[in-house]
Amino acid sequence: MIQSMSRVGRCIDNGPKEAFWGTLKAEMYYLHRFLDYDTLKNAIDDYIRFYNNRRFQEKPGGLAPLELRALLLAAA
Repeated sequence: MIQSMSRVGRCIDNGPKEAFWGTLKAEMYYLHRFLDYDTLKNAIDDYIRFYNNRRFQEKPGGLAPLELRALLLAAA
């Protein structure tokens, strides 16, 4: 793995991560009240599994991200 080092003042490296955490907070975190750390951690783990394996996406033909990746790797 090679670390990405863009120029100072260019936030493009953090864009995908920031978008994911924003989506997680809007779709999962703000909709529930978490009383302890373990419940929050489990909810985040479940959401990440959902986000990667079952989340519907209109643009890549309705495939979840890992389904699309597997399809593209099989074609290569």
